[in-house]
Amino acid sequence: MDEQSIPIDIHTNKLLEWLISRRHVKKEWQNNILGIREKINNAIQDMPAHEGIVKLLSGQHINYFHCRKIVDILKETEADTKNVFGRYGSQRMKDWQDILSCYQKDNVYLAEVSQILIRNVSYEIPSLRKQLSKLQQVELDCEKKIKDYTKSEVTCCKEFQTLCEQLGIPGKNIKNELMELVKDLPSIYEKSMQSLKEIEPAIDLYEAFNEYLSGNKIEVLKILRFVIEKGNTTTYEYLHGKKPIKIDLPEIKSPSEGTENTSSNEIDFGDDIDFGVVNESIDFDISSNDDNIDWSVKTDDEFEIIEHSDANSKIIELDIESTSDDGIATGVDALTLLDNPSTRENILNTLLELESFLKMRTLEMMNESDLLSMSQLQNASSIIQMQTLETIGSLSIKVDNALKDLLNKRTQHLHNLKHSINYVDILTSNLNQKLSQVDRMKACKILMENKISESRKEAGDVENIVALLINKTKDLQNDIQNDISQKYKGRVVNIVGGVNMI
Repeated sequence: MDEQSIPIDIHTNKLLEWLISRRHVKKEWQNNILGIREKINNAIQDMPAHEGIVKLLSGQHINYFHCRKIVDILKETEADTKNVFGRYGSQRMKDWQDILSCYQKDNVYLAEVSQILIRNVSYEIPSLRKQLSKLQQVELDCEKKIKDYTKSEVTCCKEFQTLCEQLGIPGKNIKNELMELVKDLPSIYEKSMQSLKEIEPAIDLYEAFNEYLSGNKIEVLKILRFVIEKGNTTTYEYLHGKKPIKIDLPEIKSPSEGTENTSSNEIDFGDDIDFGVVNESIDFDISSNDDNIDWSVKTDDEFEIIEHSDANSKIIELDIESTSDDGIATGVDALTLLDNPSTRENILNTLLELESFLKMRTLEMMNESDLLSMSQLQNASSIIQMQTLETIGSLSIKVDNALKDLLNKRTQHLHNLKHSINYVDILTSNLNQKLSQVDRMKACKILMENKISESRKEAGDVENIVALLINKTKDLQNDIQNDISQKYKGRVVNIVGGVNMI
């Protein structure tokens, strides 16, 4: 095969080594580059206004092939300086012809453009693509965060709305709305009384069972029996066995008018609050903004209900025992049994005791080896012998309903609101925190959206730079291949490897 027809393949990364090994360029070629670059910088300072030159000089490293194109353009712009001997009198032309001459000496230009080609393929283009990949990843991360923020925003909104619905408030002026809810407590207690009255048969059964087992008549669940028989009376009546001649109600503090949806204490209570039954040791700390309120309501039993107007009255502690029997119900004794935190907790405990009894009785009746089988209960009262799993189950449902009424979330909230001014701040703070989280999530989403816009714009700029650099690298590849081909009498020269994969 004719050697001239065999192509010369040169790997991109080995291009400069190949040129040096074939002695096309010297190892010390870089020693001359600084001088040439200085001449180029000086020549650029004085250039004619030409579109082609402006394009060549814009945003790129000028190499030998650019200089040749500049000289070709100057042949047109400086044609009027040409003398009869074909020489140009223009200093511009002389400067650029001198630059070409320096480049061509020892093929310095070939070494420089080869190095540029290698650098573009191995470093510049990969680096830009890596930068582009990072920007695209930033965009993906921001989109993911937007989804997370949206999810959190929806969750916080839902929690806020759920709690507002649970409390029965619109959520516009939270603190005042919460204090207004306290007025609903009497009607709520009245509804709870209806559920409690239905559990009397369960109390009768429990009492009969205790009497049968002990052999003695035992009064059980005293407070429950009292509430069912007498109703939701004052604590005074329960303690003393008689109605008070006067009821001196504690005052209820209310927030100042126009309070916005902010907590005065700005305390962070976390995302979740346990709204369980308030402990007996809760401090009433109650006073009122109302001045000189005198209810002066006469009842059928001819006693007065008076509400204090003295804002400086002493704080009433729940654990205060009633020692006075002057017929005047004051402090906690003036509160109803379902309203007084101490007696309310007592009622709940007795209900739980009754519930446990019914559950245990159900298990005993389901067990065939029950020690208290029907044969052993022959001497028991009829109320015990007549019970079946169905009747016990029915009683359990009624007790469970009574517990649900008293432990209703809204009921607990309102009870706590009335008896702890700190609870108002806690609940207000919790609701405001949900709103703050919603606003924070919205702000975070806007930041992420802005970041996405910035990343997309920057990524678009980088993509344009990469595309331009690839095109120029391909042009440089063709120029080098053609230049080397001329040195080998027109043989085909292929620069292979990385340059073909960009």
